[in-house]
Amino acid sequence: MQRRSTFTYPVFAWAVAAVLSMLVPTTARADDYDWLNNWPTHVQFNDGTDLGLVLRYQYDVNDFSHDDGKFTDSHTNRRKYLGFYVKKPGVYDATVYYDFQSKQWQDAFFRLQSQALFGQDFGAIRFGQSKTPVSFEGVTTSTQTTFIELALPSQAIYENRRIGIDWAILRTHWLASLGYYGENMEGKNPGHTVAARAAWVPIHAPGHVLHLGLAASQERPHGLVDALGVQQPATTSFKTPPEAGLTTVTLISSGTLTGVDHINRQGLEGLWIDGPWSIQSEYLQTQTTFNNGKPNYDINGFYTYGTWVVTGESRQYHDGNVSNVIPSHPWGAVEFALRYSELDLNDGRVFGGKEHDWTAGANWYLGTHLRLQANYIWAFSDRRGLVINPHVFELRAEVFI
Repeated sequence: MQRRSTFTYPVFAWAVAAVLSMLVPTTARADDYDWLNNWPTHVQFNDGTDLGLVLRYQYDVNDFSHDDGKFTDSHTNRRKYLGFYVKKPGVYDATVYYDFQSKQWQDAFFRLQSQALFGQDFGAIRFGQSKTPVSFEGVTTSTQTTFIELALPSQAIYENRRIGIDWAILRTHWLASLGYYGENMEGKNPGHTVAARAAWVPIHAPGHVLHLGLAASQERPHGLVDALGVQQPATTSFKTPPEAGLTTVTLISSGTLTGVDHINRQGLEGLWIDGPWSIQSEYLQTQTTFNNGKPNYDINGFYTYGTWVVTGESRQYHDGNVSNVIPSHPWGAVEFALRYSELDLNDGRVFGGKEHDWTAGANWYLGTHLRLQANYIWAFSDRRGLVINPHVFELRAEVFI
């Protein structure tokens, strides 16, 4: 029998109490401390060097219905990141942090600005573990995404973090990057990837942005060596849960594909921001080539979503990516969003299935370090004639610096 959850969770009680405390009338003073925005989490030195803490904590609730008993309701920690950063503007920056929930290293890199070496800005070189660039939504920091979980194609196709070296250059109206990556810090996903991303930003002003970009990569995975020392063929798989982060159950999946030679990924991305309104969309596709004579396996998907910040603020944009709304009211900012996503994993003899989801979301930004989120997902899937259309109600409370 499916276990149902109650909604008496301490984290949400704490979050609601924090909101209510802000609504209690107080007498304003010039020396009042802005506890919602000014957290003492970093220190600056006389030469401009900034040393600070990285902290991200997320507590989620997933409640499933109309799911034919396939899913189990859950409420637990989603992410527990802890680390630090150090940066000297125009010279270098370094970041390292670990997720104590998944027990995996996240970003761990050192980046050097060319301007510090040559007196001119030719971009920056980064060494270490970082995100690969194919998926606009995927490279967005998890505390800055509009929805609680990534869209279907982003989850299935995005390659995530790898150890490598990359170069990136940013200008007001364009950006470009090129990178070479190997496995991740856990020693998983052996092989190497070459990736590039470029974008044109003809409109780039506060509250007004038009971003049009593309990204591509080629991954050449390596097979693992078994206990007898025999090299095994490379494998891969493409799958995703129905945009819910507290389950491993997938409605569509390619299964394990063996004898993989290389995987080509491509993405087209677009973003438009006009005051409190925005639209973001992305198309992703992948071609998997085999070295055992099997035909290629081609999959694709896309998502489109719109947002409206009811309180009048705008989504933020910088360095070729989006970030959270910064509230202009003492009680925060409220944002509504609607997303449609679609993923097709059927190709040739692989009947991975098709799925499309509708997600309605609401975000409450409480200063620059606290956020409450609510999502409702209508999922529709069909794999080999098995139709499952679950509904998912999700909540998240998060703290981040």
